[in-house]
Amino acid sequence: MARAPYLLIDNSNSFTKFALATRDAVGPSRKIATRTLTDADLRHVLRGWHFERAVLASVVPAMGEVIAQHLGATPLLRVSAQVDLGIAVEYPKPLSIGADRLANAAAAAVEFGAPSVVVDFGTAVNFDIVSRERAYIGGVIAPGLEAMTDYLHQRTALLPKIKLLEPPGPIGKSTKHAMLVGAVYGYRGLIREILREIRRELGQPRRLPVVATGGYAELIAARLPEIHTVRPGLTLEGLRIIGNLNAPA
Repeated sequence: MARAPYLLIDNSNSFTKFALATRDAVGPSRKIATRTLTDADLRHVLRGWHFERAVLASVVPAMGEVIAQHLGATPLLRVSAQVDLGIAVEYPKPLSIGADRLANAAAAAVEFGAPSVVVDFGTAVNFDIVSRERAYIGGVIAPGLEAMTDYLHQRTALLPKIKLLEPPGPIGKSTKHAMLVGAVYGYRGLIREILREIRRELGQPRRLPVVATGGYAELIAARLPEIHTVRPGLTLEGLRIIGNLNAPA
């Protein structure tokens, strides 16, 4: 049995991640597939955990409601641009920003300073930018790695579904090898070019930490010096930070 002040919930498109946390650190975590999330799944994944309040970042509204209803009377903070993030939001339609992206930006500002950039390798590849003035100012959305390789598999007769890993070299010697080169090397090129343009737009700051998170962060960042740090739990850290900022006195 485990007890903590916070239950942190990152309800994303592919998986929903849960973690217990104190004010100072994220503790044990669990995850389940979002598409099959039910009340019974929630009972199972939260079994043995006790918490005082929950912090939810949801980009799947229907499943976010399932989670909220399951929590019942537990105090619940839903992350959005309307809560205290520790950073300003300078964006034309702030309520349209994904809650996970706000959590990433909040964590980056605290842990890496400003300006900084987060690259989140999830179902989509999201870039989120914190300005020198500690404001969320926007980002970039590109298709995710699996979205691209699954599309090739589904829309062609001969291209297989592949497991993403480091290619043995830059010239494919088999169909799978060639697909890996296109995916991994291609995404490194995409990341490098977008970061170059972001740096230019920010006025070529001398210091611009770039932190990667999400499922394929370690794979892509391995040979990409433009990414300085890989932080798999960055979104959950952001939820902990936001939970602290909005906790009752």
